[in-house]
Amino acid sequence: MLALAIVTFSCKKDIKVDFTEFNIEASEDTEISINYPKAIGDDTVAKLINKTLESYIINQTNLEEKELSNISVGDAIKRFNEEFNAFKKNFPDSSQKWELLIDGEVTYRSLEVICIALNSYVDTGGAHGNTNVRFFNFNPTTGQLISKEGLIDDIDALSKIIANSLKANVLAKDYNQPMEDFFFGKGFQLPETIGFSDEGLIILYNPYEIASYAQGIIEFTIPYEEVSSFLKVY
Repeated sequence: MLALAIVTFSCKKDIKVDFTEFNIEASEDTEISINYPKAIGDDTVAKLINKTLESYIINQTNLEEKELSNISVGDAIKRFNEEFNAFKKNFPDSSQKWELLIDGEVTYRSLEVICIALNSYVDTGGAHGNTNVRFFNFNPTTGQLISKEGLIDDIDALSKIIANSLKANVLAKDYNQPMEDFFFGKGFQLPETIGFSDEGLIILYNPYEIASYAQGIIEFTIPYEEVSSFLKVY
């Protein structure tokens, strides 16, 4: 019992932040729904995590190539609505109503990493809207975003495991296409971001990152016992 108490106290002492659900709904001019986990607790750590998440959300509203900075989520939503109203003035006969839908969740927490997934859907006209899932892996004690190099100890070995799993569980069963067709004539590539869950490492390819838009998001999970020796944190 003493050992259990020591472990419990140690874990609580190292966990500096918790999360609360933050939601924004607006549908006057455009359809907007934003829901994401907002960090609370240790002020420095929480601020860094929230700044990273909110910066991403802000730039999902941005239709320009230059990134937005030094504005709030509220200001970004106002700007998004203003751009829609300008669009309606130029194209008054258009029935298009712009949409901005973002939903986030904490998918994994340990003493080494906090993983948050943000799923965004943006539709500002065209043949279809754009869907994107992004994983953010944070250092729980600093709030800093951990780079892919900071997560992976042996990129070559992990790449082989992921490539084999992609071939066996996705390409062979669902598409029956060679690897090169999925990577636009190139060899295997890691996804832009990698996530963590209680079940294992989440491998997720967004549309256009692998294969065509019509084939949608490709996602699968590899158990930690198969990849833990190639990771720096989990």
